[in-house]
Amino acid sequence: MSFFLALDAGGTKTDCLLADDTREIARVSTGTIKLMRIDATSAASNLDHALAELTFKTGISMASIDCTCVGAAGESIPLVADWLRAAIGARVAGKLILLADVEIALDAAFPGQPGVLVLAGTGSNVAGRNSAGQVTTAGGWGPALADQGSGHKIGVEALRALFLAKDEGRSTLLLPALLDLWQFDSVDQIVEYANRLPAPDFSRLPELVLRCAQQGDAIAQSVLRREGEDLAYLVRLVIRRLRDASADASWLPPIAFAGSVLDKIAPLRQALIEAVKVEFPGIQAIDGVVDPIAGALWRARNGL
Repeated sequence: MSFFLALDAGGTKTDCLLADDTREIARVSTGTIKLMRIDATSAASNLDHALAELTFKTGISMASIDCTCVGAAGESIPLVADWLRAAIGARVAGKLILLADVEIALDAAFPGQPGVLVLAGTGSNVAGRNSAGQVTTAGGWGPALADQGSGHKIGVEALRALFLAKDEGRSTLLLPALLDLWQFDSVDQIVEYANRLPAPDFSRLPELVLRCAQQGDAIAQSVLRREGEDLAYLVRLVIRRLRDASADASWLPPIAFAGSVLDKIAPLRQALIEAVKVEFPGIQAIDGVVDPIAGALWRARNGL
């Protein structure tokens, strides 16, 4: 019997799955193991905790693993990739496959098949594959450079919209909601907190923005709509590239979704789909969200 380890290493948490040839044996979650989000000591501690818990639950040693696939946000950055290879290689036996988090999500939705996957959680990314197996991506450059439609970007843009509204003399439910969330008494405290270094975790704010939008706040609604449209632009770029490389210029790939934002923030998801359909009216958007770790497991089992 062979054993396989799959990891989905996001910016906030890491999901780990141990399986054999035919079934999932155990799953655990731990904190992020992505450097740049935390230091190497904390990342190693989170990884050790997850692997120890898997062994405790199953009785299967990490020395028995045949292949591991890790999908990681920022996997193309040497700091992230080099640490993951070294840390996992020192703790887990067998072959190691390191991919972008959006790639494993793509395989969770369309294992080895054509399609487009839109990922939006703490960060965001888009990946697509055509019938010839060619993969192209857009976005995923991190919070300072991209991450359209992500939890982080929603939080930042909501704060910017709040303070522009203040300058314009417009009211917004975002202000009292933020004061309550952060337990502040004044706008000045928000200014000080939002501008501090290191920065707060703005990716905690999307549910607050959604709640204000659902209560009719036009500013919150506008933030979610714009972020959905910005992410849709990346989706359209990927579709254009896939079509350009396809023998059938009229071919349209299906779109699937992954990540907490696209799972929970319906107005953003709807704005994204509507913006894509402006250019590609026949596009098919698959309901729900996929579990990216299923793609990592498929890769590990197939050694791809």
